[in-house]
Amino acid sequence: MADQCMLGWILATLFVLFAIYCLVIKKKERGTKKDLLESRSESVNCTATANEECRSGNVSDADVIIVGAGVAGAALAHTLGKDGRRVRVIERDLTEPDRIVGELLQPGGYLKLIELGLEDCVEKIDAQKVFGYALFKDGMHTQLSYPLEKFHSDVAGRSFHNGRFIQRMREKAVSLPNVHLEQGTVTSLLEEKGTIRGVQYKTKDGQELTAFAPLTIVCDGCFSNLRRSLCDPKVDVPSCFVGMILENCQLPCANHGHVILGDPSPILMYPISSTETRCLVDIPGQKVPSISSGEMAKYLKTLVAPQLPPEVYDAFLAAVDKGNIRTMPNRSMPAAPYPTPGALLMGDAFNMRHPLTGGGMTVALSDIVVLRNLLRPLRDLNDSPTLCKYLESFYTLRKPVASTINTLAGALYKVFCASPDEARKEMRQACFDYLSLGGVFSEGPVSLLSGLNPRPLSLVAHFFAVAIYGVGRLLLPFPSPKRIWIGARLISGASGIIFPIIRSEGVRQMFFPATVPAYYRSPPVM
Repeated sequence: MADQCMLGWILATLFVLFAIYCLVIKKKERGTKKDLLESRSESVNCTATANEECRSGNVSDADVIIVGAGVAGAALAHTLGKDGRRVRVIERDLTEPDRIVGELLQPGGYLKLIELGLEDCVEKIDAQKVFGYALFKDGMHTQLSYPLEKFHSDVAGRSFHNGRFIQRMREKAVSLPNVHLEQGTVTSLLEEKGTIRGVQYKTKDGQELTAFAPLTIVCDGCFSNLRRSLCDPKVDVPSCFVGMILENCQLPCANHGHVILGDPSPILMYPISSTETRCLVDIPGQKVPSISSGEMAKYLKTLVAPQLPPEVYDAFLAAVDKGNIRTMPNRSMPAAPYPTPGALLMGDAFNMRHPLTGGGMTVALSDIVVLRNLLRPLRDLNDSPTLCKYLESFYTLRKPVASTINTLAGALYKVFCASPDEARKEMRQACFDYLSLGGVFSEGPVSLLSGLNPRPLSLVAHFFAVAIYGVGRLLLPFPSPKRIWIGARLISGASGIIFPIIRSEGVRQMFFPATVPAYYRSPPVM
């Protein structure tokens, strides 16, 4: 009876906390408009013409200008071009990118790729199918498979070299006669009477040019120099990745991503070709050991290597000795758009989450599907008031999918990091044991992770189911005062992890989205 009362008290507390967050969130979101208006002057130039309508009708170089030709920009260019839009893409560097992230596409993202007609972009690049995850902790492991039974046999995750994938999408985009891709650096957006009319950019040979279009979409990545004019960027850097390629490494579970719950934080491994495995070692904070002085190699060999499965140990040490070690800060940034007529942000320039769950490309491709379906009924993009209304709907319609993936990434990273705190240790162990139960206990979270079932309420339900599962283990069979105290702190800690993330994503739009506009036509369910 005492246990039931304690559990009832804990659940009631959770509901009260959630209600408080819902009530106060509106006040916390006010008061930013003035700051946003001031920051816009940094990357926006004002233009003036004698005849605005003449300039819009006759001087526009395209229907849409896309800044950046990464995953989001290239996919968007092909998608809008296929719908008959005249698309002009300006990319800073057209050589093949060489990155250590953006290499794992979840099954939900692959479904979006099919929906956009881009599934052949994972062909001819030695991409590997991924069927789930293997989770390791303290010498034990559990295998978590994607729930793919209801889909075509080709549907799975894909892992690959990021640069090869992007080059394939660029080739696909420019195969359309109405898509023009050029190399140049966009320096500012051109604004006239509060509406973005185009961009100013510098060509490869240093020539300053301007381009005009009724719609400008900024997809210039995580280092965007234009986002301040279109959103309120609050970039957080919780950790850094140390990346290496392991050659001819046989992973314990073939065709699976591997997550090692190490100390102080997770280690990721997944195949990116038939002979190469990407290894990403997470280091909390913004400072990493020096590579040039040898401190990084020592850190990897003495602290990280002993925590790895024995099957990959030798390949890991060989990769460290080879010396091709790279680092990258992991950024997260909630979407906080400043609706601007004639312009839109997409991709990492708009919204970022911790890359632990590999959800970035899934979010970007999902956003492109939403935008495509919004714009299809609107043939004339020069109708600024109508276009602005459609673009504002985009921010609402993207929320359930994007916010679920974003929240899961942030919450899982915090849970998977090691901590000396007893409640955090219990939460981490409870998460591993909960997923190890199999059945609905693993299928639900993996469906969220894979982008196959990105539902906010399902995310919250599973997150607190893990916490309650952890509390139950503490209280049974005989609760002690210390265990009861740790259990209460575990629930409090779980609330402290997930509620701030949900709040940053926007409670109302995430859980209570506005009615879908009549002009929006949802794509068929695959």
